[in-house]
Amino acid sequence: MTDTICALSTARGSGAIAVIRLSGNEAIAIAGRVFRPHRENLNLSEARSHTAYLGLFETGTETLDEVLLTLFRAPHSYTGNDLIEISCHGSQYIQQRILETLLQAGARMAKPGEFTLQAFLNQKMDLSQAEAVADLIAAHSKASHNLAMKQMRGGFSKYIQQLRTQLIELTSLLELELDFSEEDVEFADRMRLNSLIANLKTELTKLANSFQLGNVLRKGIPVAIVGKPNVGKSTLLNAILKEERAIVSDIPGTTRDTIEDSISIDGILFRFIDTAGLRSDTTDTIETIGIQRTHEKIREAQIVFYVFDSSSISPEEIEELLALYDRYGENGDKRFVLIGNKVDQMVEPPQHIKELIELETIFISAKRNENINLITEYLSKTAVADANFEQEIVTNARHYEAITQTLEALQNVENGFAAGLPSDIILIDLRQALYHLGSITGQISNDEILDHIFGNFCIGK
Repeated sequence: MTDTICALSTARGSGAIAVIRLSGNEAIAIAGRVFRPHRENLNLSEARSHTAYLGLFETGTETLDEVLLTLFRAPHSYTGNDLIEISCHGSQYIQQRILETLLQAGARMAKPGEFTLQAFLNQKMDLSQAEAVADLIAAHSKASHNLAMKQMRGGFSKYIQQLRTQLIELTSLLELELDFSEEDVEFADRMRLNSLIANLKTELTKLANSFQLGNVLRKGIPVAIVGKPNVGKSTLLNAILKEERAIVSDIPGTTRDTIEDSISIDGILFRFIDTAGLRSDTTDTIETIGIQRTHEKIREAQIVFYVFDSSSISPEEIEELLALYDRYGENGDKRFVLIGNKVDQMVEPPQHIKELIELETIFISAKRNENINLITEYLSKTAVADANFEQEIVTNARHYEAITQTLEALQNVENGFAAGLPSDIILIDLRQALYHLGSITGQISNDEILDHIFGNFCIGK
């Protein structure tokens, strides 16, 4: 916290401009040694916070670039320390020379996430808000962006703090009983305490259950495209992505491995997985491995598109489809959707088409790009129906683990009350619950946790 750190905050490479950050107690003094403002008689050490100045960045006797310097004074800055942002031209040579000059002037290179770590240590944000900064930078869709923004603005933190306040109240009452243990006095009504614990468990269980949704919204909802060889799976993938992503061929077994790509539909990211055709009569070792991976992707996917050739499907194949639908369609964690492809080649409707229509089969021609909009509309409608954006959603694996550990501790507390255990024993589990819940926002933290979190940030943030 005593060092003055610097780093490139924009993406590496050439561009129109680049932004270099300088944060710490000596940030303004270091900037004053290398920056000569166009404004006469300006002394950076006396300049007001939140002001910007145009001038020359100089290294020794050489003028390196004309830059815009923005000054933020502690504590009213992103890091909570004095902060300088230097906007220069985006030449990689200029970026490197500016950083070298700042290092020579007394700064050191920032570690990954160190600017945000300073913000956390200076209480500009809590730990869950700091983690949301990384999520915001990595957001690839409107849904993941909205979740990160909500968490960064403190909505999730306030909710966790409300739950923790209830726990603190419960713990303090039992602590008070220990002080008067010789008088055998109960300050906390046991029925009220049991009700409080039950309510806490209900809220925490909702949070834990939201993790699967939060994780897929952040990383993308996995959609597996499966079916027998030559039914048009790769053509469908290309039609959805609107690019030639997968090789299309009439030769069975062309796709031997999974092909993945993502697209945002109405603000929600979907990860499409084109798989090897399912068949049992192949003697090709590579294709067999591809088919095994197809089954793995079916298990991992939240949505499975089973594609079949509607122009040549036999009654036996339809019976197989109906059996597959019965097997996967009732799975609460997975949506199984039948896609009837090649309707442009259909001479007459297949037998049992009524059953297929009742199962809400989507009939398309991937080759002619017909009815592809029905698939994207289905995905959009399904994602919105599954997601409740009004409730708090857990998107972070560390938060999920802390919540499950809190639930385990509260279950032990509940069991302790039921067994009539003394308050000092129950308090052990209550303190554990407080510790795990506090670790989410950083009220309880250690160097190992901080190193792990901020080590995953980019340098300059």
